[in-house]
Amino acid sequence: MPQAQEMPLQVIVVGAGIGGLCTAVALQQAGHSVKVFEKSRFAAEIGAALLITPNGERVLSRLGFDFTRSRADDMTCFEVLDGVTFEPLSRVDLSQARKEFGAPLYTVHRVDLHNEILRLTSELDIRLASRVVAADAEQGFVLLEDGTRHHADLIVAADGLHSVLRGVVLGDQDTAKPTPSGMSAFRFMIPTSELQDNPHFRELLKLKGRGSSVLADTAHQTERHMVWYTCRDGQVQNFAGIRESMPTGEGEHDAGRIWPLSSQPDPYHQSGSQCDRLAPFIPRPASNLASGEDCPNRGCCSSSTSIFPSIPSFSMAIPSLTQEMMQMLPFGAQGANQAIEDAGALGALFSGIGCASDVASRLALFEQVRRLRASRIQTLSKVRIGKEREVEAELRQYADPPGSDVPTSFAERCKHDYGFNVFAACKEALAKGA
Repeated sequence: MPQAQEMPLQVIVVGAGIGGLCTAVALQQAGHSVKVFEKSRFAAEIGAALLITPNGERVLSRLGFDFTRSRADDMTCFEVLDGVTFEPLSRVDLSQARKEFGAPLYTVHRVDLHNEILRLTSELDIRLASRVVAADAEQGFVLLEDGTRHHADLIVAADGLHSVLRGVVLGDQDTAKPTPSGMSAFRFMIPTSELQDNPHFRELLKLKGRGSSVLADTAHQTERHMVWYTCRDGQVQNFAGIRESMPTGEGEHDAGRIWPLSSQPDPYHQSGSQCDRLAPFIPRPASNLASGEDCPNRGCCSSSTSIFPSIPSFSMAIPSLTQEMMQMLPFGAQGANQAIEDAGALGALFSGIGCASDVASRLALFEQVRRLRASRIQTLSKVRIGKEREVEAELRQYADPPGSDVPTSFAERCKHDYGFNVFAACKEALAKGA
């Protein structure tokens, strides 16, 4: 008897952020019919810069992403400097990353990253201003704000921090809500042209490597640091400040005045922070600079649930880390990269599948490939590079296989994070599951 011809799955991706668009491209390249529903209109440039590490670069390159078009800067080191003295505390040389990890590292503006991914989606059905308000996983449809229903064999929930579909997957909207992590963050960017004649800026550049420099505050008990790197072919200096939130009232945390940004007195903090040396070239209004973000001062949230709920046998998946501010704290720069890894895994695992009855088994493989890996990354994201031993006991809960080594140093963390090949992991999972 002739074999039944494989038919493409009908796929709906909810959310057109980095994770959602990468997933849509990956699943379309796997041969499926994909629709993307996005609540916004993409009307304004938003966001600051981020790091693309080898594990994420590997997926983006497979999708056809062009790092030259996106004006990405190559990154040759990851270092932690004392925020006051600029003395090195720890450093990893990444100039040989392509040889060591199979891919290089880049820093890229989020908007440039997003626009280049959009180029890859030119043949996708992307529906903007289409807010998904509910979904039924068992019947396989999403409900839009306009009352229309749209059915699919597979629904991917990539709708970000305030996700509607996360609660559907977990079966409990309250459990799916983000909870404060106790950390606050802000970002801002300054054109290099505005700083290149500043002697203080030139002095600091001599001390800083070509890559991501973490300026750690070692003089205080609270966790706070500033991350500094370039983007857009070196034309922009990107800064991100992170610290433990300061209580401002019951149930509230300060997400704004994190560090003094000039030599003027600051009512929140004493002198000696890592911005003291940056103050001469960072103007006082820096915390309100037009970085393209709708809210440059933002609190970090974390999920109190496990990364991967047990996925039922219906047709809905939630990538592990579709919004880096949700289940992934900024330490380690893996939020976006894990969303990209999720996309690569879904594309690889759903390649060659043409029957809706196989969706559940492929989702089970997706959980197998991603759960422990993403759980370790999430755990590491709680601590600044160089402090991996602080979460060693928790990491061992997610060791794969059980009892195997987990990262306990900066260098081991880089190897663990960057050296992972999601396509090889999926190939192995498919071979074992055959």
